[in-house]
Amino acid sequence: MGPLNGVRVVEFAGIGPGPMAAMLLADLGADVIRLDRPATADAVRAGAPRPHMASGRPILGVDLKSEEGVATARRLVAAADVLLEGYRPGVMERRGLGPDECLGLNPRLVYARMTGWGQDGPLAERAGHDMNYISLNGTLHSIGRRGGPPLPPVNLLGDFGGGTMFVVTGILSALVERQSSGRGQVVDAAMVDGSAFLASMMYEDRERGMWTDERGTNYLDTGAPWYDVYECADGRHISVGCIEPQFYAAFLAGIGLAEADLPDQWDRDRWPELRERFAEVLRTRTRDEWADTFADTDACVQPVLSMPEAADHPHVRARGAVVRKGDRLYPGPAPRFSRTPGTATRDPDHPEPALDDVLTSWGVDPRP
Repeated sequence: MGPLNGVRVVEFAGIGPGPMAAMLLADLGADVIRLDRPATADAVRAGAPRPHMASGRPILGVDLKSEEGVATARRLVAAADVLLEGYRPGVMERRGLGPDECLGLNPRLVYARMTGWGQDGPLAERAGHDMNYISLNGTLHSIGRRGGPPLPPVNLLGDFGGGTMFVVTGILSALVERQSSGRGQVVDAAMVDGSAFLASMMYEDRERGMWTDERGTNYLDTGAPWYDVYECADGRHISVGCIEPQFYAAFLAGIGLAEADLPDQWDRDRWPELRERFAEVLRTRTRDEWADTFADTDACVQPVLSMPEAADHPHVRARGAVVRKGDRLYPGPAPRFSRTPGTATRDPDHPEPALDDVLTSWGVDPRP
């Protein structure tokens, strides 16, 4: 049933990190009802594909621009433990569903707000995407190779790392605090904040003189030759991350180089020379040949796999980290629990809760 069994969540439909957060909460056992446009709900009932990351939870069509729709939303909020919304600041207030109104209906409510810029500040009202948030807080600047431009890490860092994971952390923290206070509160989760927090180690290293603002020159940003990705004989790649001396020694043994014949591992001035030596050797075998060479070592070397390849890797398959079911690939539930395991609501065989059953269990009639 999952550790959040019995926790009731009202999700106001959005895109990106908000739906991901709702999906994670559903995986952990929460009862989630997604409020979406009536046309979207009707289309899903008729068999249309669900919106991205909206699996595993019933969709209720609600027109939040109508008095009837707002009244329906309020009835659900009154019965919920968590409200999750991802609109720009002020949108929910203009619909009569802001924190004051909702906490007035339900003082125990955790009111979670997921935005890019946060609920206040000069940019709070502005549009943005993952790349914009990590641009402004200094994080994107550090990602990329020396002499090249910053490289956006798709939308993993701002949207899902700095957004989803922090709003879920906020929700769970507020639920724990409510046990002692009996009161809910507002969670203001901003991607610009969360992704900055994720870069804490880089900020600390910079303060200690271990990190420079020139990207591609540091030990974790492809500057170090022993923390990088290398092309193999077949054009595919392996990742090398042997920071610690014992792992570095295992890597050198695997590629047949003697440490005494090489520059010192931490001699930054000679990193280009060391990189060329590594690249020359690693181009002599295929990716899978190197994977076999390092399979039983602590050299911190792994093949760079595609999504379909990842699902078939013995470790990934054993953990269920990526699942293949027919033609479908999807990530499994995370994290793991010893007594109350979660479920992957993306599993095509996962029984989706019926909307009427969920509404009945909440004691809510969606009709006016």
